[in-house]
Amino acid sequence: MTVVVTTSRGTGFADQTAQLPEVLDWFRHMREADPVSWDEHYGAYHVFRYADIEKVLSDPVTFSSDLTGLIPKQEEIELFSRGNFVRMDPPKHTKMRRLVSKAFTPRVVAELAPRIAGITNRLLDDVAGQGEFDLVQALAYPLPVTVIAELIGVPADDRDRFRRWADGLLDAQVPDTVIPDEKMMQQAGARFRDMIDYLLAHIRDRRAHPADDLTNALIQAEVDGEKLTDEEIVGFLGVLLIAGHITTTTLLTNTVLCLDEHPLAAAALRGDPGRIPAALEEVLRYRSPFPRLARLTTTDTTVAQRLVPAGKVLMLWLASGNRDGAQFVEPDAFHIDRSPNPHLSFGHGIHFCIGAPLARLEGRIAMEILLRRTTDLRVADGVQTYDPRIMTGAKYLPLRTLWT
Repeated sequence: MTVVVTTSRGTGFADQTAQLPEVLDWFRHMREADPVSWDEHYGAYHVFRYADIEKVLSDPVTFSSDLTGLIPKQEEIELFSRGNFVRMDPPKHTKMRRLVSKAFTPRVVAELAPRIAGITNRLLDDVAGQGEFDLVQALAYPLPVTVIAELIGVPADDRDRFRRWADGLLDAQVPDTVIPDEKMMQQAGARFRDMIDYLLAHIRDRRAHPADDLTNALIQAEVDGEKLTDEEIVGFLGVLLIAGHITTTTLLTNTVLCLDEHPLAAAALRGDPGRIPAALEEVLRYRSPFPRLARLTTTDTTVAQRLVPAGKVLMLWLASGNRDGAQFVEPDAFHIDRSPNPHLSFGHGIHFCIGAPLARLEGRIAMEILLRRTTDLRVADGVQTYDPRIMTGAKYLPLRTLWT
């Protein structure tokens, strides 16, 4: 078993693996002992309490999302960053995000519901009757990646390629320091190269052969009277393609894991599917897909009465904030009807996840159909999960199944 070593200044891990219960224990200890903790070796302040995380995310002037000035130069990463609005500050972030938001309005997302249901049923048809199947391969991955691929206009049949890119990012070694060295940057750039080449080829094809999709909309869009370059569009599409499916994939696997651990909750949702949306919000809180976000101080400031100098990185542990007893009653209990449930799993403030409505819709429809088409789901042996310091979710989730 991996031992988590906690100190008054931060944390170190005994090796390069960690399990979720150990990480949650670390969060619990640090919220009480040192909620804004300077980690000399890691080179960042760890922030663990809900109120402090919310404060940081609410102030993009003091706490910047742009850490590119700290990172060693690397060609592929620099190219990808040109259109990565997740790492931008206002006013550029505001302008770039506005372009993509048109593809995720409530009306546009709602219109996807029949397509999402159709894909879900088709995918389950392929495994119906099987006593055991992998939820990730059968449904949790292909459903959201097919939807986002169709929005972007790339072939959904390339989804095995997309998964290699995502797994390459998620399976990367947990860095020993918050700012990667040149070797790690070269390794990261190599993981991005194939995706960048693929998306550039797609963008250039769209310029020659316009179609009714988001890529074409970005090609036609203007920011301050200027069209986006191919390189800027690459960053847009890369974020949407990877982040646009990972959240739903992990939401579905985490939901099934939670229901397996809480069979009364599973029975309640089978009996009343109208409770599924609230249950999904509780899954997002209880097993937060993206456990952390980073911010950079632009000036001397204080967080939880602790002075933080300008130019320092804050590692905001969303997964810890979501288990903070000062914000949530019985934070370590799983309550499918929890209300209110202001979890931080989609972020907060100007960078609140733009794809949250789509992830929620995909999760609701997929779970409604999965529970309707089965009478029993049990997690089998052999589950494989990501490192919970990078991503909370399963990459392989075998289920023993009874079908209706």
